[in-house]
Amino acid sequence: MQKQIDFLQKYNMSSKRDYVGRVTQYDKAACAEKAKQWGYDYWDGERQYGYGGYKYDGRWLPLAKQIAEYYKIKPGDRILDVGCGKGYMLFEFTRAVPGVEIAGLDLSQYGIDHAKEEVKPFLVQGHARKLPFPDKSFDFIYSNTTLHNLPPQDLYPAIKEIERVRKRDAWIGVESFRNEREKANLLYWQLTCEAFFSVDGWRWWFEHCGYKGDYGFIYFE
Repeated sequence: MQKQIDFLQKYNMSSKRDYVGRVTQYDKAACAEKAKQWGYDYWDGERQYGYGGYKYDGRWLPLAKQIAEYYKIKPGDRILDVGCGKGYMLFEFTRAVPGVEIAGLDLSQYGIDHAKEEVKPFLVQGHARKLPFPDKSFDFIYSNTTLHNLPPQDLYPAIKEIERVRKRDAWIGVESFRNEREKANLLYWQLTCEAFFSVDGWRWWFEHCGYKGDYGFIYFE
């Protein structure tokens, strides 16, 4: 049975953000254009362009352990990360459950080129709308804050593709909002988001695409 599980919100709220400053201190449109190149500026450049330096620091290991325990991931299971970036979460899954098989896909060649060395051989560059994997080939699939970056014409096939390659469990985490304040903060803060949907809106998308896995949200309170 499909469930809403907000694994990420406590991590999201640990970051301090000046929402209004995002649009008053910088040319937000220019920053967004640079961020959507998915290169150095987005990952490792100044904060106004994206992460402001995305380095491995081990922060995702507790989350990987929590997810692995919840979904009863075991050695030999195959895990796919759709939107893997630098592969840090995949690396943490190999620590949380030694013996898992991993794969990751990301649009950003820069992210893959600068991924954790241990997982680089298992990452491919590509688009979520066409996953280069056979049907039902993964025991667990997750997509961590990626699919909201897709416009509807790409979002629909991407969710369908996740469902296609899912053999057992899946979890999709995206940005969303529950009220007008969170909606405004999301609009102020985002650089790459193309899909702005409320919680109910996202639920409609998952149902419309025939997605049977779980999902969760982060909110900009």
